[in-house]
Amino acid sequence: MGTNVLGDMNDLPKPPAGIDDTWHQHRRRVLDVAYRMLGSVHDAEDVVQEAYSRLLAVDREVLEDVRGWLITVTSRLCIDRLRSHERIKRSYVGPWLPEPIVGAASTDVDLADRVTLDDTVRMALMVVLEQLSPAERAAFVLHDIFGLDFNAIAELVGRSPQACRQLASRARRRIESDPAAARFQIDRSEHDLVVARFVDACERGDLDSLLAVLDPGVIGDFDSGGVIPEAPLLALDGAPAVADQLMATVVNQSATFEPADVNGEPGVMISIQDHVIAVLSLGVRNGCIDVIHAIGNPAKLTHITR
Repeated sequence: MGTNVLGDMNDLPKPPAGIDDTWHQHRRRVLDVAYRMLGSVHDAEDVVQEAYSRLLAVDREVLEDVRGWLITVTSRLCIDRLRSHERIKRSYVGPWLPEPIVGAASTDVDLADRVTLDDTVRMALMVVLEQLSPAERAAFVLHDIFGLDFNAIAELVGRSPQACRQLASRARRRIESDPAAARFQIDRSEHDLVVARFVDACERGDLDSLLAVLDPGVIGDFDSGGVIPEAPLLALDGAPAVADQLMATVVNQSATFEPADVNGEPGVMISIQDHVIAVLSLGVRNGCIDVIHAIGNPAKLTHITR
């Protein structure tokens, strides 16, 4: 598991004078890059810690652009991890979904230590990013989200600038071809209302009400990492299949369904006896839920508390 950038750094050398101010100024951007590149809170925290360690070791007097240097270092670390993820994904049981960011951070956490929640961390988009190659993801995230030029990206991924331009273009087309990922605007009030109906149906174990809030063509997938035996290993298609799966696995199991912000959009957190067992990202269209991304792998939920 990742180390926590919010905890102490007692194992690191004593920082040089002024380093804390420099780090405080830029660490949120480092965390933003890492999470969007990796889709993992734990891995992002590890990368942030490593970037801080490298900043301690470098002569800052020779750095003309500390922010740019940190983004470059962070990006290289992330690309290495993305390539490692490719090997892990090949043996992963069931769908691989990003680690969700749920709700507001606790009040004792510095604002600079939170991932910036905006359209670029929507779960639908993050799911598509997981389907890209490491080079495609890096080119898209670094250029389209963080504004790096293709010359800089070329040095990071080991391709030509023109090749990186094509990688970003391919990633863009893949995102635009996915209706949920390309849907950047949501009606918050409608989304909240639909989530409330979904929670009410689940808490009452009312199959008819659950079917009524699901789009007939709803798609649902569940990332359990093979830990939950009854979890489906393939995406479910259609309201009856999705509703039956929900009824069989979490509804009527003494579970608590709680509306929560999931990656900046309305979703649901499911708990049993105050232990979070799953987080659901719900896509809404025309007053119904048309996409459900459920994360139930305990290893991807350890950073979440009720």
